[in-house]
Amino acid sequence: MSRRRRPRISPARTLAAGAAALGMLALTACGSDADGGGGGGSADGTLDVVASFYPMEFLAERIGGEHVSVSTLTKPGVEPHDLDLSPKETARLTEADVIVYLKGLQPAVDEAIAQSGVTHIAEATSYTSLEAHSTDEDHAHDEDHDDHDHADDDGHDHGHDHGAEDPHIWLDPVKYAEVAQGVGTALAEADPDNAADYEANTEALVADLATLDEEFTAGLADTDTRTFITTHAAFGYLAERYGLHEEAIAGLDPESEPSAARLRDLHEVAQQENVSTVFFETLASDATARTLADDLGLATAVLDPLEGITDRSAGADYLEVMRANLEALRQALGASS
Repeated sequence: MSRRRRPRISPARTLAAGAAALGMLALTACGSDADGGGGGGSADGTLDVVASFYPMEFLAERIGGEHVSVSTLTKPGVEPHDLDLSPKETARLTEADVIVYLKGLQPAVDEAIAQSGVTHIAEATSYTSLEAHSTDEDHAHDEDHDDHDHADDDGHDHGHDHGAEDPHIWLDPVKYAEVAQGVGTALAEADPDNAADYEANTEALVADLATLDEEFTAGLADTDTRTFITTHAAFGYLAERYGLHEEAIAGLDPESEPSAARLRDLHEVAQQENVSTVFFETLASDATARTLADDLGLATAVLDPLEGITDRSAGADYLEVMRANLEALRQALGASS
């Protein structure tokens, strides 16, 4: 995804994690099958599932139900892109019956999982297709150095983060449902005795996501404008699904700084596309979004990328926050009632 500093796990930390893991495994070996395929890894006999961050945690809890004990590597309020792992957390991964994660979002997590040796791993991007969405910021950054030589034929700047694939698949209910089905299969393979329950829970969740998709389709069908401005380029899949156009201040990385050319471009976009609102989010800084809105005389509102649930979230779970996002978009885009 973005070109940020890649967190690394030092050899010393890896050795410490390995030693801690060996000690823990010696205590728990009698509690689960040697290949991790029989479940019962937790003290209460449930399947021990580790999720990388909230969207994966939500899937594991909804699909696993009473048969799983789910923990997450990314605590509430922590921006997941920046997560680094302690030796204890790295060791914790080796004890899991199942790991549910999304490759490409958290480099430190990717590296630790590759070293974990866990048999049952549900990797979200393997269940759906990834796309490289326009972030526009990278192209605007190029313009600062290339004297505006790279504008598209239509006069707009459509950067593609140099081909980086967008990992924010959970913000498209259709793609998220595809991931849910993959996670359900992984849980059933790890705990075949409860496979029927995992299948039923998966079907129920997929039905809920289909309803959410229908609500977005109907709710965004008729609007005054199709363009919205966000803090970072998290909503490319959502925008493509419902015929909208996301203009992001930053790129795929929420902490990247926008270039001067990008900010100039956003001024033009806001005027040309009748944009009324600049969206910021709960876990990333809102300073640039508010400054831009003030400069343009626009309103501000929250559009939550659902990377974590906190007491500031507009709902208690994925479905509630997504419906809050729908209402925020409808208001900002001038949707008909």
